[in-house]
This record gives sequence, C-alpha cells and structure tokens, in this order.
Amino acid sequence: MSEELADLWRHHMRRGDFEAAWRISDEVLKMRGAGACAHTVQESTWRGESLHGKRVLVRCCYGLGDTIQFVRYVPLLRRIARSVIVDTQPALAKVLQRVVGIDRVTATSKISPKTYDIAIGLTELPHVFTTAVQTITAQIPYIQIAARSLAATTNIKVGLVWQGSDWDPRRAVPLQLFGGLEVIPGLTLHIVQRGRALRERPIGFGIDSGSDDLYEAARTIAALDLLITIDSMPAHLAGGMGVPTWVLLHSDCDWRWMQNRSTSPWYPTMRLFRQKNPGDWRSVIARLKEQLERLARSRVQRLSAAA
Repeated sequence: MSEELADLWRHHMRRGDFEAAWRISDEVLKMRGAGACAHTVQESTWRGESLHGKRVLVRCCYGLGDTIQFVRYVPLLRRIARSVIVDTQPALAKVLQRVVGIDRVTATSKISPKTYDIAIGLTELPHVFTTAVQTITAQIPYIQIAARSLAATTNIKVGLVWQGSDWDPRRAVPLQLFGGLEVIPGLTLHIVQRGRALRERPIGFGIDSGSDDLYEAARTIAALDLLITIDSMPAHLAGGMGVPTWVLLHSDCDWRWMQNRSTSPWYPTMRLFRQKNPGDWRSVIARLKEQLERLARSRVQRLSAAA
C-alpha cells in the first residue's frame, strides 16, 4: 500500500468509516493478486479468497499492541478455518497461549509452507470479516491470564505507565505531572512502567510492580482495579483482559482511537482522556486527577458505610 493510500485508509478508520477503508484494502488485494506487490516471508499471501476449511498461518508483523488488539479475531477465524497457527513476537508467545482458537503459537518465523495453505497478516483479519464500528469483536476478556497476588488492601489498586517506545515522543507524559497520585487517600499506586523511563521514578513514588517479562506484567495488570497509561502496549493488554483502563492520548493520536470519543469500541472497559491542544498534558492530567480522587473518595465512603 502506498503512503498516500495508507494515509487515506487511516483517515477513514479514524472517522469510523470502516467500509471506505475496506474498499481501499480491496484495491490493494487486487494489486497483490496481479503480482504488483513483491512478497517477503513477513508478508501476507492472502488475495481475498475464502479461508473456510483452510490451514491458516497468521503472521504478527507489527507492534506488540497491534498483535494484542487484533488477536481477538483469531477465535472467529478458527470457526471457519481448518486450523490456525499464529506466528508472534517472542515476548508475546506465552500470553497468546491464553487466547482461544489458536492451534499452535510459534515465534520462529521459520515455518514450513507444507504446514499451511494461506498466510495472512493478523491486522488483515478485520478486513476478512468486514468489520464495522458496530460489529467490532469486543467480547472481553479475550486474553485469560490469572492475576498475581498483590499486597492485601482495601484501597483502589492503580497502575501507571507514562512513557512508551521512542517512535512517537508525543505519546509520553512528563512524570512530574503525576505528582500527588501516590498520596491520594484510598489509592495504592503501582508502577507498571518499564525501560529507561523507570529511572525517572522518585524514591517513594508508588510501588514498583512491573516486570520485563510480558506474561508476568500481564499477571500484575490483571490484579489491578485500574490502569492509567499512555497509548502503548500495556493499554491493549489491559483492554484485552477486561481491566478498567484510562488511556492518555495526544491531540493527533493514532487512528485506532478514532475522533472525539471518550470511550473505545475496541475495548469496553476503557476511557480515553484526550489533549484538547497539542502538547497540553497539564489539563489532561488535571482532569484525570479529579476523576481519580472522586473514584477513591467513593471507595472510602462505601467502606465507611459498610463498617
């Protein structure tokens, strides 16, 4: 797909006009079928034909968040396919073993063509099923992972992620803006953030509960009452597990969060906190803190009334 077509595709998806986006995808498939697009081992060989009764190899070729978001379609695929192999990023292999409908999870990218009939990119599955906003497969959770044991408390257990990979620095929120979260009455703050940004954490700011092992990180997220995160992989992981999640979005955010929405059709347990002006995280975090304090007060009041 040319960059011009890709931009138009994203424009339609952001507006919620999935039908127009699929028309573009159909044109790309025609070019693929005519041999206009060269293939590599990571590319799809699907040309729009039926997947009924086929042995399907699903390739996860993009980011970890993309894999988590679109693996929801594998159970639908398995209903019509003879078998489904999912070739994923190594970090996610153990997590995807908890998804229904996958006959085999592999992370080698070296799969014999004799074991499948068609290879398809995971992110093409919404196109296969001609998804509309109203028909997004949003049966949550579709990733079933047992929660780890966190310290017993009557407080709301809140996780925090403030920075992701470097490919789009606009997503990151300065950590100092979250100052004060750790002392809100009725709240226990768990730091889920990993990577270099963890070095920014002041001593005493929350509990370091994260893990570099994605499966263990998922177990921690599953034990939370709420995850607060930027647009990053943990947002998709929490959403796919049905954990309440508040996502912080910059003003020109990715197409998947659509336009002018405070909720996501992809993840029913998610709320979206958007920048109104480019770069203005301060007002976003002010709104978030107000909502969080209200939530914590409500928990304290309920516990007091029950005592």
